[in-house]
Amino acid sequence: MGTRVINIGATPLGGDYPIRLQSMTNTDTLDTKASVEQCIRIIEAGADYVRLTAQGIREAENLAVIKSELRKAGFDTPLIADIHFNPVAAETAARIVEKVRINPGNYADKRASFQIKELSENEYNDELERIHAKLLPLINICHENSTVIRIGINHGSLSDRIMTRFGNTPEGMVFSALEFIRIFRAENFNDLVLSMKSSNTTIMIESTRMLINNLMSEKLSYPIHLGVTEAGEGEDGRIRSASGIGALLAEGIGDTIRVSLSEDPENEIPVAAKIARYFHRGVQQGAPEEPLKFKTPSSKPEVLKRINGPLVVSNMTSFPVLDLSGYSKAGYLADQITGEIKKTDGSADLIIVKNCPEKIPEDVSLVLPYKIWFERKEDERLYPLFSPETFHENKNISGNLNVLLTISDFRIEYLKEPDPDKTLVIFTFNPDKEKYAADYFLKALEENNLSHNIVLNPVFRENNLEDLQIKASSLLGRYIIDRRVAGISITNTGDIEFREITALAFSILQCTETRITRIIYLSCPTCGRTKFNLQESVKKVKEATRHLKGMKIAVMGCIVNGPGEMAGADYGYVGAAEGKVHIYRGTVPVLKNIPEKNAVEKLLKIIEEDQDV
Repeated sequence: MGTRVINIGATPLGGDYPIRLQSMTNTDTLDTKASVEQCIRIIEAGADYVRLTAQGIREAENLAVIKSELRKAGFDTPLIADIHFNPVAAETAARIVEKVRINPGNYADKRASFQIKELSENEYNDELERIHAKLLPLINICHENSTVIRIGINHGSLSDRIMTRFGNTPEGMVFSALEFIRIFRAENFNDLVLSMKSSNTTIMIESTRMLINNLMSEKLSYPIHLGVTEAGEGEDGRIRSASGIGALLAEGIGDTIRVSLSEDPENEIPVAAKIARYFHRGVQQGAPEEPLKFKTPSSKPEVLKRINGPLVVSNMTSFPVLDLSGYSKAGYLADQITGEIKKTDGSADLIIVKNCPEKIPEDVSLVLPYKIWFERKEDERLYPLFSPETFHENKNISGNLNVLLTISDFRIEYLKEPDPDKTLVIFTFNPDKEKYAADYFLKALEENNLSHNIVLNPVFRENNLEDLQIKASSLLGRYIIDRRVAGISITNTGDIEFREITALAFSILQCTETRITRIIYLSCPTCGRTKFNLQESVKKVKEATRHLKGMKIAVMGCIVNGPGEMAGADYGYVGAAEGKVHIYRGTVPVLKNIPEKNAVEKLLKIIEEDQDV
């Protein structure tokens, strides 16, 4: 899906150009030396663009000094100014940098109060005229200076006007973008980049798809910026970002990406590069022409109904004898003294093995080759493994659950016989050579009116854990988020611990919020607006709350997006001023201006008090 080409300085965006990578500084923009040094680190990491916050006129003016120092040092990478609330800062920056990002939720509107703001049609049109007048100086400056504008919609900062009509929804995000696009088009300004960002991967994907459909219906085309806000740090930040960004890149959507990690910004670029390489330009040629409609059945085989969410299946067939250490590798807790095995939150729901141990722990469900299963079929924790062909030929099948293992060279007629209520189909494929094999498999099921529960089993060959995390998340995220499959089973033939692979499967489900087994943490990547050490705060909050389960906690550097992005969070820890923190319950601040040194303790106390109620 080629978009129009827009020149951002000497680095064009869109069309058939490579997917461009970018990050954002977290230094004080008035600190020229620190900002220049960080820009250089980001550029040397491989960034095509660098973004800096300009919250005020002084910061915007200092972009000229930063740009001059970078050019003297031999760097011509285009710079982007990030603007919230301050049109004059945007107008100032637009004369200096190659691109300006504005947020329709707060460019001409006040900070959202989350209050109903009912407007008549005339009042609504008057509001749009006011916004048009507010944008006109920026449009004229950008015309004169060949400056590009990104219309950057954040799920966390829609205006009260939009939220009154649409709620804090993907529809509201798209409508907000279209309002601004129409104003720019009315002024014959089309050097636009568009983005629909959220900390929730489902909302980020849904709103971007919806925007693309609206643009196509109006025969419009603009480059698309992709990113998951507040993705977090470490493994979760990488998995959440790859799941959302990879899902859209797989569909040919996306021209530039930013991975938002609560880490040093130069760390974002290698991660973004890996996502972009996995779904580089042209790979979408293998995608099905028709959009995929297949949805996983609402019903599961009876024996799997106790599992709340997609399944995790582990393949341990490389272990000829399954002993205590083998169970431990699959995520089960093994007591070396008593030999007792207990299921934990990180345990696979089903384990595929070659041989059956003499003693089977109570909480363990094993899938065995059907000939071995037949010898012990009276045990209700054991299920047979067939190929579709051997299932077709066999009369000795389970009355509870039969697991069928198939590959991309499948024969659909052999899948027509098994009873979907007693069958789980595991589809195995090569994720490097057959990125879209699962789409064609699911499409074949759809065309033949088959309603089996499908588990995807890509077989990777990775020796680096981060590479596996990014590839598996980029590939599997869209199927999980769109509820197309009943589960995942990640296989890897490279040198990575088996337990890490099982944990990765659960992390993908956790980060796509399709199956929650631990706390969900959201945290922003920080920028020049942040007034405290966010990376350290994230670690402190995690350390204090990791014993809790089933809730979402947000750690935000400032209040620009904080309350909105925390709309789905149970609690928030939000930077308010230098060394001060607001503590939120949902979108409501319950404690304000708490000294940073006491804030984590206060947050934990509120959570504990709420749980005691």
